[in-house]
Amino acid sequence: MRGPSGRIARFRRRLHPGRNPLVRAGDRLEAVLLALVIAGALLALPFAAAFGSDTYAAQTARAEQERTTRHPATAVSLASAASQSYSTDGAGAPADQTTVPAAWFDARGARHTGDVLADAGSPAGTRVPVWLDQHGELTTEPLTPSTSAADGVFAAILLWVAITGALAGVYGAARFVLSRLHSAAWDRAWAEARHDSRF
Repeated sequence: MRGPSGRIARFRRRLHPGRNPLVRAGDRLEAVLLALVIAGALLALPFAAAFGSDTYAAQTARAEQERTTRHPATAVSLASAASQSYSTDGAGAPADQTTVPAAWFDARGARHTGDVLADAGSPAGTRVPVWLDQHGELTTEPLTPSTSAADGVFAAILLWVAITGALAGVYGAARFVLSRLHSAAWDRAWAEARHDSRF
């Protein structure tokens, strides 16, 4: 039998070999291991959900703290931006942006300078939105609620996949060992049958 229904049937036989006299002890052991893997994957779900919830709570608290210690500001570029950005590691600025020297003022009116991202080809004097920390230094935008939620979901999925993958790895290793044992037993039985046929 081929197709999804055939795979389901084979999976059911592997999980529940029944009382067929042809079923080997190794097949029954494999069925027990497979049942344990499935049970482990199901039991891991609430733990993964709890881990994701804790991650979401931690990220939400971090986002709240960042929103109280960071504020938006505007920097003014001190030079024209290059017409094209080149990144050697593939992880730099977006292709349509590049870094330029700029100046900005913090909440106390003190002037700061540094490199900011600006649109490629923009002239000097371009106003660039930035985020500042409590000391008026450049920082990143605070975490958003959607980012916190995504981090929580990703953490839960990652933990569940890690646990399930580990269980599947153990099951795969056990199947490999059982397969080698079955092959060795078959080879011995075949050798004995050939030996007996000579007499």
